[in-house]
Amino acid sequence: MKMKKLVSLTGLGAVALLPTWAMAATPVVDKADNAFMMISTALVLFMTLPGIALFYGGLIRAKNVLSMLTQVAVTFAMVCVLWMLYGYSLAFSEGNPFFGGFTWAMLKNIETTALMGTFYQLVHVAFQCSFACITVGLIVGALAERIRFSAVLIFVVIWLTFSYVPMAHMVWAGGYLASMGALDFAGGTVVHINAASAGLIGAYMLGKRAGFGKESFKPHNLPMVFTGTAILYVGWFGFNAGSASAANEIAGLAFINTVMATAGAILSWVFVEWMIRGKPSLLGACSGCIAGLVAITPAAGFVGVGGALVIGLVGGVAGLWGVVALKKWLRVDDVCDVFGVHGVCGICGCLLTGVFTSASLGGVGYAQGVTMGHQLWVQLYSVIVCLIWSGVVAFVGFKIADIAVGLRVSEEQEREGLDVNSHGESAYNE
Repeated sequence: MKMKKLVSLTGLGAVALLPTWAMAATPVVDKADNAFMMISTALVLFMTLPGIALFYGGLIRAKNVLSMLTQVAVTFAMVCVLWMLYGYSLAFSEGNPFFGGFTWAMLKNIETTALMGTFYQLVHVAFQCSFACITVGLIVGALAERIRFSAVLIFVVIWLTFSYVPMAHMVWAGGYLASMGALDFAGGTVVHINAASAGLIGAYMLGKRAGFGKESFKPHNLPMVFTGTAILYVGWFGFNAGSASAANEIAGLAFINTVMATAGAILSWVFVEWMIRGKPSLLGACSGCIAGLVAITPAAGFVGVGGALVIGLVGGVAGLWGVVALKKWLRVDDVCDVFGVHGVCGICGCLLTGVFTSASLGGVGYAQGVTMGHQLWVQLYSVIVCLIWSGVVAFVGFKIADIAVGLRVSEEQEREGLDVNSHGESAYNE
């Protein structure tokens, strides 16, 4: 009961262990919690390499698959280094409502025995780093098959610094949105909506791929997509259950909620697709899986199992609508449907968190004095802030990259493929 009250009051979920917690009592390491967080961290890292890389790699054309794998791998490494240099400190040390300070820059002042809650702080650094890595990895799916590799790297430095870091601080480290009571257990705003907004802006600024709407742009390798999906699904248990920051009842709740929401989303996506198109597809099942995982992320440790199933069912239908209808309305070439799935389902999940956290609906309950209406407003406000903040930073980041090196490769290079032109390699040698 004590844990439920804590989660409800902070709205930080997991990852939101505040440095001030250490002031409440003398911290003591719990080796089970520490091992649990190390395993969870490894699972989230596994989601990016190879999960996202394979999932996105299979969705695009064969002549560009290596460019996607390279972008995911190199941005992963870049984020790790930036996180150590200043990212973690600016996100999680004490500061103002939007940024922390440089207390932990280059991880100075963090002893090997320093604790964050009941596990070692250096494990917390790695856990949070894994979230930053996958968030950046999500964005590149919207930019695939026509962006210049050097432009990706310039953008990542700017966007990580001025969008991901402040959003993490605002939501998970007692910043602006946390002080309002925003609930985001494992990254509905910080990860999914944040990445989706940036990807959407980037897709607009890059423009549509050469031949888009006139030529076939089918996924080149559906078994690769399935493999990436399966890796993401398994890794997501580290993502959601690990966000409890302890091997406790909240981790167990997040675990079963992740199972149920994902199952619901796969079924709702596939059956609705079946009704509309006449046939169920593997791509639909994989997409539904991701949609359910995204939708339950902000709610995983706050809602009951029944609420999680409803969120998954809604997420599956919402994701299908996002990639079929919304994408056409927006007239954007978001190659891997980053906004259609991560944006739309992230928004649905954040808003439904405000509903199903209610104790009367099986959730852990709101903070004292908070009504469902108020919580819904706070959730909506946090979504709007995230969309605008990330979108503005992304626009600036892409514009700077465009001025510095140019955003897009030439049409000739694009038609030949980025694998050969950008990296001098071919995935499939006949």
